[in-house]
Amino acid sequence: MMVLGLESSCDETAAAVVTGAGEILSNVVLSQTEAHAPFGGVVPEIAARAHVTHMDRLVDQAMKRADVRYDDLSAVAATAGPGLIGGVLVGLMTAKAIAAVTEIPLIGVNHLEGHALTARLTDKVAFPYLLLLVSGGHSQLLVVEGVGAYRRLGTTIDDAVGEAFDKTAKMLDLGFPGGPAVEKAAEKGNPDRFDLPRPLKGREGCNFSFSGLKTAVRRTREKLGASATAEDIADLAASFQKAAVESLMDRVSHALDLFVDEYPAGTSLVVAGGVAANQYLKGQLENLVALRGVRLIVPPRHLCTDNGAMIAWAGIERLRLGLTDPLDLAARARWPLDPTAAPAPFAGYKA
Repeated sequence: MMVLGLESSCDETAAAVVTGAGEILSNVVLSQTEAHAPFGGVVPEIAARAHVTHMDRLVDQAMKRADVRYDDLSAVAATAGPGLIGGVLVGLMTAKAIAAVTEIPLIGVNHLEGHALTARLTDKVAFPYLLLLVSGGHSQLLVVEGVGAYRRLGTTIDDAVGEAFDKTAKMLDLGFPGGPAVEKAAEKGNPDRFDLPRPLKGREGCNFSFSGLKTAVRRTREKLGASATAEDIADLAASFQKAAVESLMDRVSHALDLFVDEYPAGTSLVVAGGVAANQYLKGQLENLVALRGVRLIVPPRHLCTDNGAMIAWAGIERLRLGLTDPLDLAARARWPLDPTAAPAPFAGYKA
């Protein structure tokens, strides 16, 4: 089994070829960071145009690096949502064209499921497992019961943690992308200098909130004023990171209690999404699971951020179950992993 995977949901254009044995034959990713940096965030129109410009070339590169022909493919998989709809359409339409011409199955992949199943590509994790999904657009705790089977335990009621990192970086003039910039600045800072809130810490449930923390960072930055030194900025970045991660740890701890109690066969906590690359977060999670007797699995950094290999692997998982899609499959801007989950208060579409 061999699948070509295409990813174009945000600001990375990616293509990869992966085998059913989990061998990544190629994984080509083109980042649009430089194009979006002047704006301090992703501009959807710029992202979509970049996908149109580069997708065909990246597919060609992925196929050549894998040293395979289209006749060798078992299927082509592409992100069908959620994401910036203009970008999603580019990857999905490219996959449809390949499927139509080569007469191989098309598989529309939920971008979040791509992240969720990456640990099965890298570490062969068995179902069920607890998933902490943390990115610029999502903060969720889910039980992964199987392919296409998710139970949401918690979600953000306002900002995603990655969004909070990005906006903090912008307030502190640290550059874009914000997550790595804040983490780098925090390495030189004192995380105990500024007393920032830990949203929802100590409360029941597994939902997240980062809006108040973001506001506290803004007010602290305003108090520092124009005379703020590099040391001040580093200390504020470190204080923010510590507060955000402590909030995450509290929510994950609650989720672990539920998971261990209701899924005794489950032994793994998987972290996925772009924020999973944060090393401070990883260290704190390692401390937490050491007390719980649960295995922590964090994919390699290059597979935490958006990539085509995770989409190809999710395609393989679905193909094994006979789950393919028609050529008129629609792209989706919103696509929850657990459509049966009750709406979180105040969360809106972010739930």
